[in-house]
Amino acid sequence: MDLKLKDKLFVVCGSTSGFGGSIAKALINEGANVIAVARSEDNIKKLENQFPGKVEGVAKDVTQSSTISFLKDKVGDRQLDGILINAGGPPAKSFIETDLKDWDGAYKSLLRWKVEITKAFIPKFTKQNYGRLLFVESMSVKQPVENLVLSNSLRLSVVGFVKTLSQEVADRGITLNILAPGYHDTQAMQRLFVKKSEVLKISVEEAKNQFESEIKMGKMGSPDEFASLAIWLLSPISKYITGQTISVDGGLIKSIFG
Repeated sequence: MDLKLKDKLFVVCGSTSGFGGSIAKALINEGANVIAVARSEDNIKKLENQFPGKVEGVAKDVTQSSTISFLKDKVGDRQLDGILINAGGPPAKSFIETDLKDWDGAYKSLLRWKVEITKAFIPKFTKQNYGRLLFVESMSVKQPVENLVLSNSLRLSVVGFVKTLSQEVADRGITLNILAPGYHDTQAMQRLFVKKSEVLKISVEEAKNQFESEIKMGKMGSPDEFASLAIWLLSPISKYITGQTISVDGGLIKSIFG
C-alpha cells in the first residue's frame, strides 16, 4: 500500500530508540523527511549518518519549553504533515512510595509538555487545513499496570485533552490519535522488570518471564511492528480516524472495549 508519505515532513520525538526510533526509520523508509528529536547528540548523529539528507537532528529535551520554541522556529513556514508525540515515562512506583515531588514531575513529563507542543503547532495545522498528531501513551490508560501509579494517572489526562481537541478540529483536516502499547521489547520495560524483581525478590529474568506470561500471544511486542500502525495513522490514508485510543497489546487488556 502506498501511504503517500514521500517527501512529507514529520517531527518525531524520542526518535533514536524504542517506539520513536522505529517510527522515525519507518517514515524515512516510506520516503518521508524527519526532524528527529532526542537528548543524545551521539544517537542523533548516528541517525543522520544512517539516512543522509532525510534527517534533521535536534539534540534537545522535548519536554522543555525552549525546545518546543526551537522546533517551531525550525519548521518555520514549511508544510508540516505530522508530529509523533512520545517520550519516556516517570519512575516505577506504588502510590505509597510516591511523594508530591513525584506527582509534580509526572505532570511535567507526562502532560504539560504535550499540551504545550500541541498548542504550539495546532495554529499551523489549522492554517494548512491538515495535520496528524499521534501520541504514544500506554495500555495503562485502559488497564492499570502495577507499580506505575504516576503513569496510570497522568496519561489519562492526555486521553482527555486529545479526545476533546479532536472534536474541536475534526473539520479542519486535523486528526489526533493515541496508541496504547502493552508490553514491548523496549528499554523502557526494563524499569518494570527491575521493580517487579525487587518487590517479589526474584531475578530480573524471572520478572520478565512473569510479564510475558500475562500476554495472550505469549511474547513481547516488537517496536518495528508497532511502527507499522503508527505510520499509517500519521499518513493521509487515515483521514477518517480521529480521537481514538488504540491498544497494541497482544491481547493483554481484558476489557470488552480494550
